[in-house]
Amino acid sequence: MADTLMRQRIMALTLVVPEYEAGLAFYVGKLGFDLLEDTDMGGGKRWVRVRPKGGDTELLLARAVNDDQRAAIGNQTGGRVFLFLETDDFDRDYAAYVAAGVTFLEAPRSEPYGKVVVMQDPFGNKWDLLEPADDGSS
Repeated sequence: MADTLMRQRIMALTLVVPEYEAGLAFYVGKLGFDLLEDTDMGGGKRWVRVRPKGGDTELLLARAVNDDQRAAIGNQTGGRVFLFLETDDFDRDYAAYVAAGVTFLEAPRSEPYGKVVVMQDPFGNKWDLLEPADDGSS
């Protein structure tokens, strides 16, 4: 049997939110993500997909419907940074997010891997906003 090249990628991640509109208000309204789909599935359930501009990995916003899911809101990684939003212009996006009222948990800092700051969505999830360091390969 010949070896075949397998191509895989993570298409989407589920992000549990208290209500769809609250998730949309933050991710589309404040962070400027694109709304890809908002389909009524019946029974109060919607298929809501968002994605950062220019990105390919999507977030599926899922409304918490039971106590276990409500308990996971904002703590899907046990308090660690959950997602990493890479940008091509840290200063532009940081200024826009400050102006939009996004919560930052620290001042921006430079690390060997790039410029970074930890921000938090209104549900408690921590994100890194990150502009990678130029590795000199381009």
